[in-house]
Amino acid sequence: MGNGFVGDQFFLEKRIPFLPTLAARQDAFSVYFEWDNDFGIPGAFYIKNYTQGEFYLVSLTLEDIPGHDSITFLCNSWVYNAKQYRKDRIFFANKPYLPHEMPAPLVNYRHVELDTLRGDGTAKREEWDRIYDYDVYNDLGNPDKSRDLARPILGGSSKFPYPRRGRTCRKPTKTDSASERPATDTNYVPRDEVFGHLKQADFLGFGLKGLNQNVIPKFRNFFDFDKEFDNFEEVRCLFEGGVKLPTDIISAISPIAMVKEIFRTDGENFLKYPPPHVIQADKSAWMTDEEFAREMLAGVNPCVIQRLQVFPPESKLDPNVYGDQTSTITKEHLEINTDGLTVEKAIQDERLFILDYHDAFMSYLKYINKPIPKSYATRTILFLKDDGTLKPLAIELSLPHPDGEKYGAVSKVLLPPEGHGVQRTIWQLAKAYVVVNDACFHQLMSHWLNTHCVIEPFIIATNRCLSVVHPIHKLLQPHYRDTMNINALARSSLISGGGIIEQAFLPGPYAVEMSSAVYKDWVFPDQALPADLIKRGMAVQDASAPHGLRLVIKDYPFAVDGLEIWDAIKAWVKDYVSLYYKTDVAIQRDAELQEFWKEVVEIGHGDHKNKPWWPEMNSINELVESCSIIIWLASAFHAAVNFGQYPYGGLILNRPTMTRRLIPEKGTKEYEEMEKDDQRAYLRTITPKTEALIDLTVIEILSRHASDEVYLGKRENDEWTADEKARVAFKRFAKKMEDIEKKIESRNKEPDLLNRTGPVKMPYTLLLPTSGEGLTCRGIPNSVSI
Repeated sequence: MGNGFVGDQFFLEKRIPFLPTLAARQDAFSVYFEWDNDFGIPGAFYIKNYTQGEFYLVSLTLEDIPGHDSITFLCNSWVYNAKQYRKDRIFFANKPYLPHEMPAPLVNYRHVELDTLRGDGTAKREEWDRIYDYDVYNDLGNPDKSRDLARPILGGSSKFPYPRRGRTCRKPTKTDSASERPATDTNYVPRDEVFGHLKQADFLGFGLKGLNQNVIPKFRNFFDFDKEFDNFEEVRCLFEGGVKLPTDIISAISPIAMVKEIFRTDGENFLKYPPPHVIQADKSAWMTDEEFAREMLAGVNPCVIQRLQVFPPESKLDPNVYGDQTSTITKEHLEINTDGLTVEKAIQDERLFILDYHDAFMSYLKYINKPIPKSYATRTILFLKDDGTLKPLAIELSLPHPDGEKYGAVSKVLLPPEGHGVQRTIWQLAKAYVVVNDACFHQLMSHWLNTHCVIEPFIIATNRCLSVVHPIHKLLQPHYRDTMNINALARSSLISGGGIIEQAFLPGPYAVEMSSAVYKDWVFPDQALPADLIKRGMAVQDASAPHGLRLVIKDYPFAVDGLEIWDAIKAWVKDYVSLYYKTDVAIQRDAELQEFWKEVVEIGHGDHKNKPWWPEMNSINELVESCSIIIWLASAFHAAVNFGQYPYGGLILNRPTMTRRLIPEKGTKEYEEMEKDDQRAYLRTITPKTEALIDLTVIEILSRHASDEVYLGKRENDEWTADEKARVAFKRFAKKMEDIEKKIESRNKEPDLLNRTGPVKMPYTLLLPTSGEGLTCRGIPNSVSI
């Protein structure tokens, strides 16, 4: 196959202006081409940049083409000086082709471009490189700086399995040749993964880095003399009056665009956060048992609760290592509050549920609780009431046996008290231990691992194996926008050794390592929402029910809204895929698609490569399901677990991220304090002041939408494909998103659906597809971009 005909070289008719880094503008340029009709329709073009600066090429449109009104080339790529490239930059026309359909003159160009994106696995990565390759997470620690900052390598071992990240080719540390030096300035990602000068991720990166290096140390110095909140009113002052700050903190904050928004600019040096949604209607409803339970169904982490099917609850921990970890909760503990039902009958009637963090934390408590015991592994059992809401029946708090893990757990079971007094304070503390388990699991597993982390191998494999003109590349690419960039920034400041998560969350230096333990049980097909709900016992298959599932809790906002979005995504993917693949054989013969899936399974998620649950990618159904899972995780699921972080967790009382002591024993000074001042005792147990301010500052940033966000059902460019049938199918999907939004808004007004608003009177809006800019507690961006 030849290389086709290459026309003569021509030049732009005016000079490209190179503007300051933070300039926001687009310019249109004209260029005149001479083209011989005998060459046929142009299918690609070369571009060379002879200037010293780079520019972002959005698109090229060729007009007055005989037989065509115009031809569009969507580029969306940074173009550097031509000397920086080993091979000329080429862009293809915006028409999709399966590999065997590619016009013969363009076939070689397609192969060469993929070779360029794959690289050769060696050499230092430069800013202008566009190379996609895999590596393990060996850059989270900094052993050269301190022994305490050494971290295990995640990925590539049975002990610490993990998805792969993008390779940066930095030098190894001096202390450990298997570990990579942390990035000192910028963390390499393929250049086109950093989309523009004013993107959210750029600001987030500067914000997190500046916060970690400049602001947090000053916070610690300033609040060292006043580490504690004394009462709940002082916490609420963060939103109502603010905290007076010295000028040196203000000067440290002032250059950080994403952070300085929370500081007053009226001449007074006050730190003042926006009021979290959870207290906008009622300042104390967060304390109720009803709201504690409701947030398991409609809060920021609604994807962990399970139906209780075995009693007493069992552990999956190895009994040879951890002894007997079976729950000590008894029938007698529960039946006093099950409306006359026995435990057996309540299980049979699908009315008992469990939030179980026992195993996830028990295996790490011996590290977390050194040198001072500070937290528990928790199990919470709940009962489904006749009105469709949940009420907690019992909370089990467990510690490793003092004589050694092999002797099992030492547990105490707490029940909801009647009235007030010290038992009510102890119960409120018990709920705090549960919420801390939930907050840590949410941030590290539901949010980081199950969206950001597991998606990155798909991004790498797509760019290495699927040409930009491949239909599946065009389908998935919008759902990858900025993810590698934000993940690299997270490795630098958020989840790194000594980083923000380690400073402000209970597991400390074991935080990301704990997510590796959870990844051991990760199953790709179970990430589909219907499969997830069935696995957790929250739904059962029922052909007569909407979406083919009967929800065990009918008023489960995350599931109800999520299933509509899941079905819409899957219907769109099925419509789109059917345009290009008519038979299963066509899937099997697509060499690029098969190589893509092979890399995902054997390299990107290589620690699970031998698992039998992987789809074989031999059928249309397997392709549709797999692409639907990728889009669901990157868009709707991520939105559900991300954009409620500040609306719920901005009130540190409601979602503390750490506890610092166990429940006081009777007869101790701490117990007497708890009897005298319940608020003070609560605040001395949960996240202290400095760490609370770190939490609030970070999640306030993470919960915001950027001005350039592109939401599910939208594309950056209406001409994203030249295939008219695909654009029509996408319009149907967009219309479904509009209809779903109206349905969600209508459901939120139904008075009988108590879980949709709860005691805090906060409607469930996290899966509303659209949003404006800022802190909205709604909106589904196409991708994991923050």
